Amino acid sequence: MTTEEVRIPAAQEPANAPGRAEIPVEGRAGADVASGANEFISWGARSDVGLVRGHNEDSFLLRTPLFVVSDGMGGHAAGEVASSIAVETIGERAPGTADDVLLGAAVEAANASVIKAAEEGVGKPGMGCTATAVLIEKSKMAVAHVGDSRVYVLHHGTLVRITHDHSYVEELVDAGEITADEARTHPSRSIITRALGSDPDMYADHFSLEVNDGDRIILCSDGLSSMISDSEIESVAVSSATPQQAADNLVSAALTAGGADNVTVVVVDVLNDGLVDEVRKRIAKSVAGITGIILGIALVVTLVAFTFIRGEWFLGINDGTVGLYRGVQGSFLGIPTYELVGTSAVSVSDLPVAIQDQLEDGIRVNNEEAGREAINSYRQQIDEDKLRAAEIAETARSETEANADAPQDAAPEGGQEAQETEEPEAPAPSQTEQTGAEPQDGGE
Repeated sequence: MTTEEVRIPAAQEPANAPGRAEIPVEGRAGADVASGANEFISWGARSDVGLVRGHNEDSFLLRTPLFVVSDGMGGHAAGEVASSIAVETIGERAPGTADDVLLGAAVEAANASVIKAAEEGVGKPGMGCTATAVLIEKSKMAVAHVGDSRVYVLHHGTLVRITHDHSYVEELVDAGEITADEARTHPSRSIITRALGSDPDMYADHFSLEVNDGDRIILCSDGLSSMISDSEIESVAVSSATPQQAADNLVSAALTAGGADNVTVVVVDVLNDGLVDEVRKRIAKSVAGITGIILGIALVVTLVAFTFIRGEWFLGINDGTVGLYRGVQGSFLGIPTYELVGTSAVSVSDLPVAIQDQLEDGIRVNNEEAGREAINSYRQQIDEDKLRAAEIAETARSETEANADAPQDAAPEGGQEAQETEEPEAPAPSQTEQTGAEPQDGGE
């Protein structure tokens, strides 16, 4: 037997459903048991010699995520050799991913190895075996199969056999001549129509299918399927809590039914099919894509806005003087959307009040040249206004000085005569005043 084993303490396992295991399987001689788990799957396996055979010709391989069951044929020191060679070769040649074509090629390589071993005297001539292999990769399972060992999938409580037996009785069932239950007890049930070790041109059936969280995969030799029906396999598989319990209970059921052949069962539970992770990744990818689109649109808008802003010019106030700016007056997220390109000596206070108010909000110009021309026109206007004011002031000063130099007492011509003419005439002196005598009384 070839196994890679990870033990699970019995104390951690849930109890079996009551009334299932009628023949105990623990401690039986010649039995092989292995179990283990990882984040995606858990598994358990048991192989038993049965109650009739003297040796166990079955082999199984647990090399996660590869699982193989092989049922040897050819008698003592032959069947077990063939099955052992088969599982070892499949383990060496199996792909690293769930590729059923490559897995089928590995089974076909195992056929060549068994034939070669017999030719070289290893084992016995005519020895052969079945080979049933699965490789589980998240939600995909590759299957390769030759012989009458089987693979079942228990999905939502319903058991489905996914392999087709390469046997004479299976052909009879396919032809409708017998039922599946009759095939289990048919006298020719041991006749295999395809196996490893006889035909160099033998080919393996191979296919892939999807598995999901909660699915239980069962690989078994015909020591199980020939002893109990598929419905009983389903009942035991459904009622077993862990893969190891399921393997133990199925082997026990085969032994209870008579144990006429070696019986090997490998049970694998799918814990995480990776679909949730895939959905999460897809969502993250979609979000990243949408974010990328939004960022792309934002970048385009930014570039357009930047191009627009870079093509805009305006005149504004720069420390009390007129400045030439490129961009649009304002800011975005605290970042100014303009830059100072040119300064001038034109004082804002020298400009008309209306222009000062416009400069506060920015006066748009077509381009840099137009802006500089506007500043020059302001400068010219201020210079002209200053020159005009200086001329007016000079004229006023000259008039003031001329008035100050003229004599203040000079009278205009003819003024004296007018004064004399206008002076009132003095009254004529009286006779008394002229002679100086006192007036005489004329009555006396």
